[in-house]
Amino acid sequence: MRVDQFALLAFSSLFSVINPISAAPIFVAMTAGSSPKERRRAAFRACTASFLMLAVFAIAGGAIFAFFGITVPAFQIAGGMIFTLISMRTLDEGREEVPEGDATSADPSIVPLGIPLIAGPGAISTVMVLIGQAEDGMKRLALSGAIVANIVLTLGVLLIAPAIVSRIGVTGQRIVSKIMGLITAVIGVQFVINGVTTVFVEILKLKGGP
Repeated sequence: MRVDQFALLAFSSLFSVINPISAAPIFVAMTAGSSPKERRRAAFRACTASFLMLAVFAIAGGAIFAFFGITVPAFQIAGGMIFTLISMRTLDEGREEVPEGDATSADPSIVPLGIPLIAGPGAISTVMVLIGQAEDGMKRLALSGAIVANIVLTLGVLLIAPAIVSRIGVTGQRIVSKIMGLITAVIGVQFVINGVTTVFVEILKLKGGP
């Protein structure tokens, strides 16, 4: 895979999982009663927390693989299954629900807005799968750029979230959620196929060896 293809895959995968458009109504609901200035601060804190979380897993991904003896195909299969499960829930319910205890937090900017609404299990799994596929520095740089681009885009969406929510309405939010859920499902299945294919190729090599 060329660097530009990997960069596109990384950006689209993270975008479909983070799904900033669907995060907008949750952000508006959880910052209800806040002033515009307080909402902006909450958006910045949420995006900063989610960026730090994803950056940690991007940096430590290789060390985690080595420490636990995890192979990239194994994480591709597991990550793909998580993708598929999340997408099924999104297609069924619209978006993964925020835990009730977190929803009543006095300051929801870090938890649950930053984690797990933006940097949730799906986004973390995506980063781990992609870092396992980044064989060289250019692809790691492309992944870093994809993370930054998605967080910046999410920040922009959250800053104009009230206008988005009022403009697209409930029906529009549902349509966006369904489309993103379908894209996530396709990416998840592709990750599983890639992982299984790699495993079978290795098995065939072993059987064909001396």
